[in-house]
Parts: sequence; C-alpha cells; structure tokens
Amino acid sequence: MKHDKVGSVMTTDVVHATYATPFKEVARLLADHRISGLPVLDDDDKVIGVISETDLMARQAATPVPFTDKRRTPPLGQLTRGARRQAGKANARIAGELMTEPPVTVHAEDTIVEAARTMAARHVERLPVLDVENRLVGIVTRRDLLTVFLRPDTAIRAEVVDEVLVRALWLSPHTVEVSVTEGVVTLTGHMERRTETEIAVSMTRQIDGVVDVVDKLTYRLDDARIRAEQALHGAADDWLRGL
Repeated sequence: MKHDKVGSVMTTDVVHATYATPFKEVARLLADHRISGLPVLDDDDKVIGVISETDLMARQAATPVPFTDKRRTPPLGQLTRGARRQAGKANARIAGELMTEPPVTVHAEDTIVEAARTMAARHVERLPVLDVENRLVGIVTRRDLLTVFLRPDTAIRAEVVDEVLVRALWLSPHTVEVSVTEGVVTLTGHMERRTETEIAVSMTRQIDGVVDVVDKLTYRLDDARIRAEQALHGAADDWLRGL
C-alpha cells in the first residue's frame, strides 16, 4: 500500500534565517510572510534549529515589571534546564541564540502518516523537510498534512478495491461492496475467513484520506478462534511432555 509522501504536499519556497540573523530581522520575516515559525540554516543549507513565535515571546515575557524586587529572581545556577534555556532566549540578539535545537525534521520521502505522527508526538506545528543529504528542501505544516483528507471518495474507493481486495487478499473486485461517503468507507459482503475481514478493515483504515471504516463484513470460518485453540493445545502438550 502506497502512502502519499511529504514531498508531495510540502512548500518548497522556505523562509529561513541563518545563525547570525538579527532578532528584529527574524521578527520581520515572520510578520511579512505571515508565518509562525522558520528554520535556521548553516552555510551548507542544513537545519540547525527552528524558531517559533513562542521563542520571540520569551523576550517580551522577560521584560521587567516596574518596581519589582530583583532579589526574588533566583540565580541562574539555581534555574532548571528549561528555565535557563528561556532565560537565554530572553537575552537573545540573533537567531542562533533564539532558536530551539536540535530541530525536529522529516524527509521528503517520509509518508504523510509518519510526518503527522512526528508532529503529534513532538507537539510541533511545522517540520523542515530534508533531502537524502539532510539539506533543507521544503517545509510542511499541519495544514499541509490535512490536505490528505481532501482526496475524492472515488479515489479512495478505487484504492481500497485495488490495493486491499485484489492485491492483498487476492479477491475479485466484486466480492466485497465498497462505498465511500465523505471519507467514511463501508465494507459489505461475505468472506471465507474471519482473519480476512480483519485484514480488510485494518488495511482500509491505513489508506490516505480515510476518516473511518464501517465494518459490515461476515465470514464463514472463525479461523482466529481455531488458531487460538491450536495454540492453547500446543502449550498444553509442551507442558505434558515436560512431566
């Protein structure tokens, strides 16, 4: 089963900064291009960090309030690692001092599903996209990844029939009725084995653009139960032989 690649949805014209880009220029880039973050590159076009609006806000948040007692601020050595990092960003003058590192990235050949999982796991809104030599070739955002759900229902149905029924299960295209409405796939039909129905549903869920799967499949033989009984008997036989 083929998933769409990150390279098919990424933006190739990437606004970026270098290590020495001044703080105000970073702020200007974000404002002028109406973006919420950008990558920081070295001289070899490799990503060394990323900057988000949150990083810039660290400086604003650190602006002292008039008449506050500075003695209440703990010494730098007593701060946690995260607090020290924020303190450093509050005094940053250039992108290299402001950026978050190491950067979270993906490759152009990674699937959209893999990129989405990375975003969710690392709690980021955008990912710099690298080529095989780890150089920047694009950037992908959450909005870009959501375009997978704009696939036409007809395209989703065709992939379910071809990839799941014909290629994976070696079934006739007419064995199972496949209908797709707003990305929701309904599978209806009678199959030989229970495991075949489970494979059909599982593989269909993995197809790009599928919102949900309605399982209306039936089966003649519950081979999952038979395999469980065989495994149980096998374990019992092994135990008896050990007596």
